[in-house]
Amino acid sequence: MRSIAISHFLAILILNVTIKGLCNHDPCPMTTRDNTHIDRMPALFVGHGSPMNAIEENSFAAAWRETAVRMPRPKAILCISAHWETEGSFVTSMTHPRTIHDFYGFPDELYRTQYPAPGSPELAERVRTLVGSTAVRPDDGYSWGLDHGAWSVLRRMYPEADIPVVQLSLDRTQHPRFHYDLATELLPLRREGVLVVGSGNLVHNLRLLNWGADSPYPWAAEFDRLATELILAGEHDRLVAYPALGEAARLAIPTNEHYLPLLYTLALQQPGEEAAFFAEGMVFGSISMRSLRIG
Repeated sequence: MRSIAISHFLAILILNVTIKGLCNHDPCPMTTRDNTHIDRMPALFVGHGSPMNAIEENSFAAAWRETAVRMPRPKAILCISAHWETEGSFVTSMTHPRTIHDFYGFPDELYRTQYPAPGSPELAERVRTLVGSTAVRPDDGYSWGLDHGAWSVLRRMYPEADIPVVQLSLDRTQHPRFHYDLATELLPLRREGVLVVGSGNLVHNLRLLNWGADSPYPWAAEFDRLATELILAGEHDRLVAYPALGEAARLAIPTNEHYLPLLYTLALQQPGEEAAFFAEGMVFGSISMRSLRIG
């Protein structure tokens, strides 16, 4: 009798592990709020702008919130933020990532804000398995966590902080094509219920920031318009090779850490998938808040 009971227990354990494995690595059924079935999660690029968007009620926060409502609830979130640059590629693999306040000079309320979402060592390992073009190392020494490029946006989208979040770093030693190609390897995650979020800004020039501006610099508006046209036309190669787009691109992207997350989102677009913008606008003359949904 004891051997039968043990066998029964093992059979249940194996079944549970198998079911968990299917959920983690095989396509999971997904439906929108209106019960429409979809076969893959959308992918997002969010123009995150100022950290104050995490606590101020404005049109950008409202757009992020509404976008989350219109999508299926993700099983987990993989965020590529402009604010985690490394030498080499890393992925957060701790179970409880800390909220990083990686800014200064803001109100105390912002520094008191926490986003205690769980991490996911399983998703981190899945990312490491999928990416074959480079070694992705686990950041399990608690040196990172969730920076404001991640939590300021996710706090608006999923305020309960009950969805596991993992961050993938930007290798500062690599060129834009490297990042775009790496992102294509992450495509299976969309069929596994994982929401991939690139967080940066299409136009981001802090040196020319104008706090009192009521309109964008002409070059900022020009590049925001040009990039929008290229995104809608599916001209990914031209967006990857952005320095060839001229002087407006040079001023809009003086350093590319805020631009690269866009390439991660674009790389996940599949033939026939729609690209649509769910937020837009220019702030401080030189920052574009344009946000993109694929699928």
